[in-house]
Amino acid sequence: MKGVGSTERPPAKGEARQPMSTNPQQPAETVTAATPRWIVALLVVLALLLGVLAYAQWSTGKHLAAQLEQANQKLTNLETRASTLENNYADLKGQLDVTGEKLGLTQSELARARAVAAQLKEEQKRTAAELSTELKEQEAQLGTLSGEVGTVKTDVAAAKQELQQTQSKLERTIGDLGMQSGLIARNSDELQELKRRGERDYFEFDLKKSKQYTRVGLVSVRLNKTDTKRQKFTVTLLANDKVIEKKDKTLLEPVQFYMAGTRHLLELVVFEVNKDRVVGYLSVPKEIAARQ
Repeated sequence: MKGVGSTERPPAKGEARQPMSTNPQQPAETVTAATPRWIVALLVVLALLLGVLAYAQWSTGKHLAAQLEQANQKLTNLETRASTLENNYADLKGQLDVTGEKLGLTQSELARARAVAAQLKEEQKRTAAELSTELKEQEAQLGTLSGEVGTVKTDVAAAKQELQQTQSKLERTIGDLGMQSGLIARNSDELQELKRRGERDYFEFDLKKSKQYTRVGLVSVRLNKTDTKRQKFTVTLLANDKVIEKKDKTLLEPVQFYMAGTRHLLELVVFEVNKDRVVGYLSVPKEIAARQ
């Protein structure tokens, strides 16, 4: 049974009935004191969340700062490389310009060299053609010369044989003074052989009958008369103002005499007697000829 003056009201609909305290002495604040714990917990959670957010923000900022620094470093490197590339480009462009100028000169020189080479090639062809023509002409001439050489060889062989025969015909004899004569030439060919031997000096003559003297080597000779039938002749010699007459001398007979003041024998030989004309030679020792 409720007491008079009680303030207890019945619980509203849906509201839980609060238990009644068994201790009438407990104060009212005890019921309401447990409510701030939720707020404290909430505040703690909010503080932790704020701390986490602050740390995450700081960490993110630090990471971004590091990335920014790296990006700046890369940008600096790129700027350096760009500057280097610009310098290299400038150098390369200068080199290309110089190379282009040189290339232009080289192409001009190359064109000129090609023109000269073409001209030389044409000249070479022309020279080769001329040489070919000359070679053919020389071959033809060589054929002709071969025939001539064969003829010359034949002539040389004949001349050699004739010379051998001439040498075999040369002989010694006794002169009109009874002295042993040197080799006697019977014609002009044999006389040439005597000259080639070089043992004495020889002076050829072709005398006609005359009252005047003809100089023959070291002496003067005058033909007085000839006898073609008997092949005889008469001559007068003038040697060092000494007059020597040789009468009726025979063909190929050595006419011997001495010049004044010498002991060397001179010989006059006639190998052809015609009417009022004789042909022969005067043979003089080299010692006398060297003194004159």
